[in-house]
Amino acid sequence: MYSGAAAAAAGPPRRDFISVTLGPEEAVGAGGYNNSKAWRRRSCWRKWKQLSRLQRSVILFLFAFLAVCGVISYTNMGEAWKSLTDTSLDDQRTEQEITGLKLANPVVLPAPQKADASRGDYPELSPQKLPKLPHVRRGPSNLQIKAPQRDTRLKTRHDTIRAAEEPVQADKEEKTEKSIISWRGAVIEPDQSTEPPSSKIKEPEKPSSVEAEDQKEPVPLNERQLAVIEAFRHAWRGYKDFAWGHDELKPLSKSYSEWFGLGLTLIDALDTMWILGLKEEFEDARKWVANDLVFDKNVDVNLFESTIRILGGLLSTYHLSGDSLFLEKAKDIGNRLMPAFKTPSKIPYSDVNIGRGTAHPPRWTSDSTVAEVTSIQLEFRELSRLTGDDKFQKAVDEVMKHVHTLSGKNDGLVPMFINTNSGQFTHLGVYTLGARADSYYEYLLKQWIQGGKKENELLEDYMRAIEGVKKHLLQKSEPKRLTFLGELAHGHFSAKMDHLVCFLPGTLALGVHNGLAADHMKLAEALIETCYQMYAQVETGLSPEIVHFNLRAQKGHKDVEVKPADRHNLLRPETVESLFYMYRFTGDKKYQDWGWEILQNFNKYTRVPTGGYTSINNVQNPSNPEPRDKMESFFLGETLKYMFLLFSDDIDLINLDKYVFNTEAHPLPIWVPA
Repeated sequence: MYSGAAAAAAGPPRRDFISVTLGPEEAVGAGGYNNSKAWRRRSCWRKWKQLSRLQRSVILFLFAFLAVCGVISYTNMGEAWKSLTDTSLDDQRTEQEITGLKLANPVVLPAPQKADASRGDYPELSPQKLPKLPHVRRGPSNLQIKAPQRDTRLKTRHDTIRAAEEPVQADKEEKTEKSIISWRGAVIEPDQSTEPPSSKIKEPEKPSSVEAEDQKEPVPLNERQLAVIEAFRHAWRGYKDFAWGHDELKPLSKSYSEWFGLGLTLIDALDTMWILGLKEEFEDARKWVANDLVFDKNVDVNLFESTIRILGGLLSTYHLSGDSLFLEKAKDIGNRLMPAFKTPSKIPYSDVNIGRGTAHPPRWTSDSTVAEVTSIQLEFRELSRLTGDDKFQKAVDEVMKHVHTLSGKNDGLVPMFINTNSGQFTHLGVYTLGARADSYYEYLLKQWIQGGKKENELLEDYMRAIEGVKKHLLQKSEPKRLTFLGELAHGHFSAKMDHLVCFLPGTLALGVHNGLAADHMKLAEALIETCYQMYAQVETGLSPEIVHFNLRAQKGHKDVEVKPADRHNLLRPETVESLFYMYRFTGDKKYQDWGWEILQNFNKYTRVPTGGYTSINNVQNPSNPEPRDKMESFFLGETLKYMFLLFSDDIDLINLDKYVFNTEAHPLPIWVPA
C-alpha cells in the first residue's frame, strides 16, 4: 500500500522516445516516399486532416458551387444545341415539303449601292430594247426568317443623297434652270411563261436576306430624282415639325388634322422613304410605329382607306425592308377590320370601329361604294398568304365572286353603289371610271396579275369592262381631238372626266405588258396625252379635280373647261402614276419631261416655305391659287414615289414583273408557283 501510494505521489510514469533519421536510399528501400499515386493520396489526406474545420468547409462549399454552375451551363448549352439542330432539321423539311405559292420576286428590296452623284455625266442608254433579264432572287424563298442585308446599300444611297442635296437646294434658291440629261428607257417584253399559283393558302412566307452576289449595280441617281428627294424631305420636315404622329399636316397653320388618329401620313410614306433611300427618316418613322402606333382605340375607320393606306403600307414596307415589326402591325389591323364583312350579303360595311370590333354603313345609307368593296383584295389576299390564315382572302374573294354574278352591269361597266343588306347594285344606270368606281377596274387586272394570271373570271370582267369603256364612255374633244372618258347617266353622255380617271392609261399599259390586247396600248397613249393636257391647258400647269371637255369647236375655247366648283387640286398622283407606267414600258422620255413639268409646278404653287406642300383651291389663278392648308397623305405615299420611279432608269427598282402596286402605290409581290 505504501509503495502504490508513493508511486502515485511521485506523478505519472516517464515515457522515453527514440528519434531515428534515415537517408534517402534507406527511406526508399523502407517503403517511404516514392512518387506513387498511393503515396500522394496518403500525403494529401494528411494535409487535408491538418486543415482546420473552417478551411475544409470553405473548400467543400467552393467545390459544390462550381459543380452546380457546371450542371446549369451544361443544361443551357444542351438546350441551345437541341434548338439549333431542330431548326436546321425543320428548314430541311420545309425545303422538301413546301409547295404552292412563292413570289415572282425576292421581297427584300435593298437600298442601292453608292451612286455617282456628279451631274451631267450619265451614260446614254442604247435606244433599242434591253434584253430580257432573268429573275434575280433577292428575297423570300422557302420559309427561313433572316434579317435582310439592307444597311450597306441604304447607307450608300443616303450618302449620295446628302452629297448632292446642297447643290440641288442651291439651284432651287437661285431659281435657275439647268439642262437635264435624260436617259432613254427600254421596252420590257412581257413574260408569257408565268404560271398561275395554287389558290390554296400555304404557310406564311418571310423575307430572307439578300445574297451579295445577287445584287446588281444600281443605276446612279440623276438630277430629277434628287429633286424629288429634296421635295420629299421638305414635305417630311413640315410633317415632323408640326404634325408628327398625326394623320395629315396643315402646313400653313403649322398644325395637323385627324381622320382616324393613326398617323396616316407617316405609314403611307414608309415605303416611299425606303425606295428613296432616306435612312434617317425611315428609322425615325419605324420607332414611332414600334412605340406609338396602337390600333386598340375606340375610333371608326373607313374600311377602304385604312386597308389601302395602313394595311397596304405596312405590308409593302415589310416586304421591302424585311422587318417583322410591320407584319405584326399588319396582322393587328387586318384582324380588326374583319368585322366589316359581317353583313347579310357579305358585302362589307364601309366603317369599322377597330377598338370595339363593330362595323356599320354610313349614317345616311346602307350602301357601300363599289370601288371601296372591290379595292381591298390585293391587301387581304397578301395578308392571308403571309400569315397562312385564309379567312382574309376568303372574305374578299367572296365579294369579287358575288359582284361577278350581279346583274345591272352595262357591257362590263358597273354602277357606283351596292347595298350591304341585299348585295345588289343600287342607283342603276350611272356609269363612270371616276370616283366610287375607278379602282374596281384597276383591281380586276391587278388581282389577276398578283395571283399568277390564273383567275380567269377577273380577266374576263376586266376585258369586258374595257370594251364597255370603248363603246359607251370614249369620246374626242375639240379643237385638239383629245381622247377622253366621260360618264353615262341613264343613257345621257356627260363630257365630264375626273382626274381620278387618269389611273387608266397606266393600267392599260400594265395589261399589255402582261400579254393583253396590243390595241390597249394605243388607247393608253391617247389617254395619257389627255391627262397631260389637263395640266398643260390650265393657267398654273396643275390639273383641276374635274374637267369638262368641249365636244364642239368654239372660237377662243380650249378642249378643257373648268367649273368653279371643280378647280381645286389635291396633289393627286394618278397622272404621274400613268406617266411612270408609260415610260417604263415605252422608254419615251417625253413622259419624264411631262412629269418634270408637273413637279416644277407643284414646287411653284403648292410648296410652303416652312415645310410641306398644300392643296389649292384655284388652279386657274397663278397669282393666288388659294391654298387650302392641307397636305394629303397620298402626296408622300403616291405622288412623290411615282415621280421618283418615273425619273429612274433602273427597271429593278420595283420591277413590274415582280411587284404589283395597290391603289395607294404600295408595291406587293406577285405570286408564282413553286
